[in-house]
Formats: sequence, structure tokens, C-alpha cells
Amino acid sequence: MTAASRPVPRPGVLDIEAYVPGKSAAPAGVKLHKLSSNETPLGPSRKAIEAFAGLAGKLELYPDGSSTKLKQAIAGRYGLDSARIICGNGSDELLELVTKGYIGEGDEGVFTEHGFLVYRIAILAAGGKPVVVAEKNYTADVDAILAAVTPKTKIVFLANPNNPTGTYLPFDEVKRLHAGLPSNVMLVLDAAYAEYVRRNDYASGLELVAESENVVMTRTFSKIYGLANLRIGWMYGPAHIIDALERIRGPFNVNGAAIEAGAAAIADEAHVAAAIEHNDKWLAWTSAELEKLGLTVTPSVGNFILIHFPTTPGRTAKEADAFLTQRGLILRGVGAYGLPGALRMTIGSEEANRLVVAALAEFLGA
Repeated sequence: MTAASRPVPRPGVLDIEAYVPGKSAAPAGVKLHKLSSNETPLGPSRKAIEAFAGLAGKLELYPDGSSTKLKQAIAGRYGLDSARIICGNGSDELLELVTKGYIGEGDEGVFTEHGFLVYRIAILAAGGKPVVVAEKNYTADVDAILAAVTPKTKIVFLANPNNPTGTYLPFDEVKRLHAGLPSNVMLVLDAAYAEYVRRNDYASGLELVAESENVVMTRTFSKIYGLANLRIGWMYGPAHIIDALERIRGPFNVNGAAIEAGAAAIADEAHVAAAIEHNDKWLAWTSAELEKLGLTVTPSVGNFILIHFPTTPGRTAKEADAFLTQRGLILRGVGAYGLPGALRMTIGSEEANRLVVAALAEFLGA
């Protein structure tokens, strides 16, 4: 056997397509309206900003390795046992941790065809096999997911609501999915956009986690709380799963500023209410105005919409993206999600939303 001339990654690593974030730049001299990363147009809570600033004189100190203050703030907000919460460097880290902890060589992880790209990356990085399940009308299909489960399945990932489609499964369907899974298969509920949902039949999964041994739920401070730059995520799960993940996470995986700002943000319910009110108004307005232009918009319960474009030359999603970019309107191409004919648009400020509609009317000659 000939020795390699340089270090070689283990099999599967080079099969991973690196995650590419949304664009964040506009042409020189053009005002930027970044609507590609589902960031909130309201920014963070003033209380969170003040808490963040309060760390300026303590940068030489290590943070609390247990994120105690943040866990207690989350537990207090939702009435949870703080011992069953783990915090992370964004919910991405927690999705990767749970995969690392429960998927090994040859094991399978299941997710739907337009699900979050990190699921595939995490499964491959752990040496597992991604199993992709078809959706129905851009929505997760419980029966199709259950049919894909095999003795090798270790985790089923469900983004609810889903990014980039904006669709969701009613809680009864989530419970039906859980009931159909073997007890040794973990159901990971990724509820990054839960705070935005205004549907009576929706639940983030806290109740299901509380009464189950094989369900976890992840959440983030990057969306409605406006703290994406600080990278804060949390997971609620059974004690035995949280214990396993605490053993393999980094010792100081959440920084001190994130802990302080996150604890302040989750307590500022007035700021969250304002973000919900803004999103409710402009999600409906933007969707309706784009449909008046003849575009198809997948109904969304999040803070973003999926806009489908014609295949006619001169009117495609790729051409629309280039047209908007030249005007400083940055949307997200979603070809990597298997949706080359669509763009995802974050609901932005009133100015940004109106500019996108006007620009697309010009693009389409409407």
C-alpha cells in the first residue's frame, strides 16, 4: 500500500458541498437592502444592545461555560426545566452536535427535499448517509418520511416551519410522524421560525419533547430576536440526550456577550410583539402584490417568501436576481435547495418591500 503524499480527509468529506450564505453586497453607489438571510428589519432589542455593551470591560474573562443565565432566561420564558436545555453557537452547532453524537459510519439521517442544507452537511460529516424524501406541494409529507425509515435510520430532521419554502406541518401531523417512528430513532424539530407562526394548529414541539424520550427541538436567536451576529441557539430535549451532547460540545461554545444579550432579548416581549406585527402586515402585503404581477408565491408562515418565476427567457429567477442586485435588492437564489426557478425574499422594511415589488413590476413589464 502506497502512503499518501499529504493528509487525506476520510471518505465522504469531499462529497460535502460547503454551505454558501446569502449574498450581502450591492454594486458600488447603490443602497443595499439585504433580503437574503431572513434577518429582522427591526434589529435587536435595545435591552439586548445594552446587555451586550455591558461586556466591554470584561473581554479578558472566559464566559460561563454552562450558559447558566441564558438557560434560566429561556426556561423562565417557556416554563421549562433549564437542566434539559443546551445552548450553542447558533442552532447550526446543535444540529451538528446531535448528528455527531447519534450518527456513525453507515447510519442514515432523513430529511425532506427542500429542507435546510445543514442537515445533509452534518450527516455526511458524521460519516452517515443522507436520505432525501420528496415533499408534497413544497410541504413535508409524513407518510413519505415514515416510508423512508429503515433499520439504519438514526435521526429524522424536520424543519417546521421549513426554510426556504415557508410551509409547515400542523402539530397533529408532527405527532403522527413521531408516533410512526421506532423508539430508537430521534426526531429533531428545527423550529427556527416558530415565533413568527400565527396558526392555531401549529406548535413548536415543546410539548412533544416534554413527554418523549426521542424528540428534541432547536431554536435560534438569529431571526426574530435580531442577534444573528452573536450566533445563539438552544435545544430542549430529554435529559439523557442533553447529557450526551454536553459531553461533546466545546467547553466555551457560547460567548459572554451572547449569553448576556440573549437573556435580555428573550425577556423583551414588547420587541418580539413589534416584530410579529411588522411581519404579519408586510408578509401579507408583499405576497399579494407579487401575485398581482403574475408571480406565484408559496404561502409562508415565516418571515420570508418563496417566489416562483417563469421559465421564459428574460423572466427567469436567475435574470430577476441579477436585475434586483443591480438595484441593491439582494434576494436569495435557492438552486442549492432544488429550486432553481425561485428566489427567497426576506420580509424587510416597508421601503425594501415596496422597492422589490416595484422593481419586479419593471422587470416583468407589468
